Amino acid sequence: MLSSIATASDTLRVAHTLANIRQPGALTLETVVFGALGQRSVQTSTGLELGGLAEPPEQLDLLLLPGIMHRSSEDLIERVEALQPELEFIRRTHLGGIRIAGTCSGSFLFAESGLLDGHRATCSWWLAGTFRQRYPAVHLEADAMVIEDGGFYTAGGAGSIQSLMLRLIGQAGGEELAQQTARLLLIDNERQSQAPYVSQAMMERPRHSLTEKAEHFLQSRLHHEISVGELAEHCGTSERSLLRHFRTYHGLSPIEHIQRLRVERAKALLETTHLSFDEIVERCGYSDSASFRKLFKRATAITPGDYRERYRMRPH
Repeated sequence: MLSSIATASDTLRVAHTLANIRQPGALTLETVVFGALGQRSVQTSTGLELGGLAEPPEQLDLLLLPGIMHRSSEDLIERVEALQPELEFIRRTHLGGIRIAGTCSGSFLFAESGLLDGHRATCSWWLAGTFRQRYPAVHLEADAMVIEDGGFYTAGGAGSIQSLMLRLIGQAGGEELAQQTARLLLIDNERQSQAPYVSQAMMERPRHSLTEKAEHFLQSRLHHEISVGELAEHCGTSERSLLRHFRTYHGLSPIEHIQRLRVERAKALLETTHLSFDEIVERCGYSDSASFRKLFKRATAITPGDYRERYRMRPH
């Protein structure tokens, strides 16, 4: 993805310029774009060819793995599996003591190397199910915007590379420089979570008959009380098997998943209707507005009122 390369390079260049306006020669922030095979050009997902690539440098402070454009999670996995020279380069880089960062779907390439096993990480929110299923040894925190763990960095969806770069700039040149860079580039440096942007309808879902049965049942019953026993009975399985399935494929318990679906319905109603919050709560199967408000904020990191103000559909 061209944006992964351009955003990282431009953000760092702006920070470098700002730092040297304040104190000439005090800080050098540079990027170098290269391929693991030493190739001189690469075709980006836009169709544009990016030329002038350098040889793999001998000295690096950090290796950044860009996002990989893909049509589906299966397509992404196939692309990642084919990048064996890149995977070997990532492992050699780690052995050299160099920090590594994966952004957006580039987190899959990072995880494929095996280096993230046992570490906390994030990825693009809509790919969380696929990531969790393929890399069970990685402690995925899918709502996080940026995670740093043991010299490894991962960032969420494509726009989160801005947050990652500000984190790195702050570490290299101080928080004041990171804040100045954010102001100049109009970056919201307060974004700490992908949660407000999550849409259950757009998430990649595991292709499993039990998942499909559960989803159809839950969507038709969200405005009613739903017990785990009732859901298990509908799916023709035991509560224990249902719990194990949800932990494996969703990283949540059935109750937590039901709560997520209800929050998702509330988000849609906040975006597209003028219903009061109490009316929305009722349509989401709750009777206590105060408790649902807490649930909503815990799931999205913002209040229902702030969500409506930010995302409601406005007439042109």
